[in-house]
Amino acid sequence: MKILVRFLVFVVGFVAIWMAMAQINWIEILHVQQASDKTEKELTRIIKESIERTEEIIKDSDVKYTIDSIVDKLAKENYLDAGKLTVMVVNNPQVNAFALPDDHIIIYSGLIKECGSAEALSGVIAHEMAHLELNHVMKKLVKEVGVSVLVSMTSSGGGQVIQEVTSTLTSSAYDRSLEAEADEYAVHYLLNADINPNPLADFFYQLALNEPEFASELGWLSTHPDSKERALEIIEQVKNKGDVYRPVISESSWNLLLEKVEIYSGQEL
Repeated sequence: MKILVRFLVFVVGFVAIWMAMAQINWIEILHVQQASDKTEKELTRIIKESIERTEEIIKDSDVKYTIDSIVDKLAKENYLDAGKLTVMVVNNPQVNAFALPDDHIIIYSGLIKECGSAEALSGVIAHEMAHLELNHVMKKLVKEVGVSVLVSMTSSGGGQVIQEVTSTLTSSAYDRSLEAEADEYAVHYLLNADINPNPLADFFYQLALNEPEFASELGWLSTHPDSKERALEIIEQVKNKGDVYRPVISESSWNLLLEKVEIYSGQEL
């Protein structure tokens, strides 16, 4: 009889603990899902409008065509929907790029000039595409800003909150594990599209070398620490993968992109 009572107590206790844990986890998951489902589009709209008010968006057709060509190639070879992805190029000397929640990527002209090749730029775009595909953007915002703040932003649109969220996206690093995951996916995207990933590693390494001299302008470096280490990890990942790569765009298209970016920045070639 005592054994049966103890067994029943154990079962009841176990069920009670399991239900409590399940309830806590469900609430957490529900909050994240609600934030993702109900606020992504509104968050992106508000932040995008803020960027358009404060920055010059490059709307040149040649720039758009070239960037879209890279995105389309990456998407097609990785079975991603290029139609839902929007890329905006901002005339800003800072070396930076970041993703917004609702399938938007912002690229600064300074980053395009610093890349040095279409393949390196493709690597950056692939990295940001990975952040979107893996839902890293909302995970980051929920963790660093909070669900309640995000919901209040979409309902009231307070200027201070908008500034806080925008700053989080543009100048705050993802968790190390998320960055590593985005790097890994980016390399897979590039390899699937027959694009050489090594220029992305070169880009990381070059940013690390330039950090002391151009620290205030290297926004992408400040949000992506340990660039030398990550360059080596990319090289290791690519090792023994073969070297049959194809140009992502023509050399003339790349040169035209640089020319247009230089024109908008007001600098001579």
